[in-house]
Formats: sequence, structure tokens, C-alpha cells
Amino acid sequence: MKIIGIVSEYNPFHNGHALHIEESRKTVTRESAVVCVMSGDFVQRGEAAVFSKYARAEAAVHCGADLVLELPLPWSLSSAEAFARGAVGLLGAVNCVDYLSFGSECGDMAVLNSLATALMDPAMDAEIREELKNGGSYAAARQTALARSIGSLADHLESPNNILAVEYLKTIYGQRLRIEPITMQRIGAGHDEEGGSASDIRNMLSIGKSIKKFVPKESAKIIKRETEQGRGPVFMEALESAILSRFRMMKESDFIDIPDDSEGLGNRLFAAAHEETSLDAILSATKTKRYALSRIRRMCLAAALGIKKGQADGIPPYARVLAANEKGRAVLKLMNEKSEIPLITKPAAVKELSSACRGLFELESAAHDLYVLGFSAKEERRGNADWRTSPQII
Repeated sequence: MKIIGIVSEYNPFHNGHALHIEESRKTVTRESAVVCVMSGDFVQRGEAAVFSKYARAEAAVHCGADLVLELPLPWSLSSAEAFARGAVGLLGAVNCVDYLSFGSECGDMAVLNSLATALMDPAMDAEIREELKNGGSYAAARQTALARSIGSLADHLESPNNILAVEYLKTIYGQRLRIEPITMQRIGAGHDEEGGSASDIRNMLSIGKSIKKFVPKESAKIIKRETEQGRGPVFMEALESAILSRFRMMKESDFIDIPDDSEGLGNRLFAAAHEETSLDAILSATKTKRYALSRIRRMCLAAALGIKKGQADGIPPYARVLAANEKGRAVLKLMNEKSEIPLITKPAAVKELSSACRGLFELESAAHDLYVLGFSAKEERRGNADWRTSPQII
């Protein structure tokens, strides 16, 4: 059995995600198993997911995936480089994934390989650091340095999925993983057409518009169930008071110990958090020309959730199972034989693992406890759910 790995957020699971899974199987074999590594309750753009990790994993397995593993919080809320390293590194550590399938705007593996190879050259780091002295953003410095090396090919790094694709390749090559990368060109409705992206679908959910046209039937059923039971959609506005209250109780030293703090960003965030009256105002007061807004949003969540510098170094120390079907259970059996990291199917088993595993799981559990405060149904906001919830077997 061939096993295809996919890195995902499924925020929420829509038709494009189902198509990606289907096309991945067509490229390898239709009998292939699909294993997804999915962000938990908070995602890389620095926001809460619209539905919980459990609901999104359930939707994924109903709509084509066979097994969903959770990408732990510190990696889910990291830069593209650490996000990719954690997710692809986890797929490598379970030691049975044959392919990594991902979308990209260019859809050309030769182009992506050229970009990854150029960025992995140690001399490129020095050139980027030199460009940063001019005061621009990291992305602009990287673009300028890369263009000197490979010319117009560098333009492909202006597209977000190309950026992630290159980071996936850097992880595969850097960790010498025996995983073959395959890319699918992103197709479908354009981002200026309603329903053309996950972001667009989230916007539609926020104003109560129907999204049935843009999501598979099973995903729509789960979204309807979660909404009716008051478990979403969750937006940052619903968590604002909880996050602000965390900020008001934190010291300045807490803010400079969070990931991505540099050049006084943590100090700026501390000052804004104790002065401003909303998350948007905090973001505006902290933002500078040099740093992307998504980075500031991630820093805010890292501060509120207790993520510290260095916690997203390396790869996750375990793989937690969120959902699986019959084929996924067969993959799990294979993983149990081959994996270099422990697999968690019963939360209580974490107590028998290393202190690093226990500490990470406790961080994840605390984050979920904050996340559920965004549910409209008060009876659904109980704590410690991560310690009580077993994988969905579908």
C-alpha cells in the first residue's frame, strides 16, 4: 500500500481539498492511503480555526482522507519554515509515508526544486542578512537576494503556496527523508470570485451566507451540526476578552520570551497589550513596515497561549491521532511498527511518555480550553476536553 502525506489546515474542508486528495490518488494509485497532518484549533495565519480540530478532522476523513494527525500548537503557529519542518518532519518520523502531495501556484516541480536548492545554499543566508540591513521585510530581502542568484524564477516566491511548497522541499532534502514530493497546480475559482478560497468561505460563514456550493456534502453536514450545537464558527472576536485578560496579567518579560520576538517587537506588543482596548488596535499599534501582520497575529496568540521561544525547534515529539477510517487504522498499525516517535490514540497514554511530550500535550490542552470559550453554547465550553477525547473512527 502506497501512503500519501498531505499537510493541511482544512479551515474549513472544502471542494478544493477534496479535489486535491482525489488528484493525489490519481497521480500515485487509486488504492493509496492518504495521511493528513492538520493544524489544531489555531492556524498559521495567527487566528482561531472556524471549527474545532475534531470536527475538521472528522470532515476530512468523511471526504477522502484516511487518517488525520494533529500538528502540535507551536508548529501550527509558526513561520512557513517551522510550520513545514514540523509537519513534514512528523510525516518523515512515522516512517511509512511514500509521497508528499501539495498544491502550488506554479505546479512545476523543476521550478520549485530550483528555488529550494538556491535557498538551501549557505551563501544565500548571508546575502539575505545583508539585504535586511536596508530596513525592508524578510520577504523582500529574500526576493532581492534570490533574484540575483536565479533571476526571474525568484518571482514565484511572491505566491503563498509556492512559498510553503519550497519549505516542504527544504525539509525533505534537509532531513534526507525518503519521501517523494508531488505538486498539484491550484485550480478552481479565483480568489476574487466568491467561494474561491477557504478565506472566502470563512467570510461567508461570518455573515451567515450558505456555503453548500463550495464544500462536500459530508463537510456541509458537519458544519451544520457544529453550528446548530453552538460549537462554531469561531472567530477571533469571540475570544477577544479572554485573550486581552491574559495579556493584562502578563509581565514584559513574558512578551520577550515568545517566538518571533526581535528588534523590540515583544516590547511593542507588551506596551500595546496594556494600553489598547481591542485586538485590532493592539495589532495596529505593534505593526511595523518590516514585519507582516500575520507574524504579529501569531505573536499575539503565542503570548496568550503560553508558547515560548524554541518550542517549535526540530520536529514534534509525538503524533496524535484525530480521526481515521478502516484504511487509516491499517496505516496506524504499520506506523506502530515503524514510527520513530510515539503515536497517541488514548490521551491518558501521554502520562507514560517523556516530560517533553507531556508538557507539549498540556500546552495543547490549555489552548483547546481557551478555544472553546469562543463557542456560542455555554454548555460546550467545558475544560479538559483534550484529555477526554479519543480519535473519531469512521
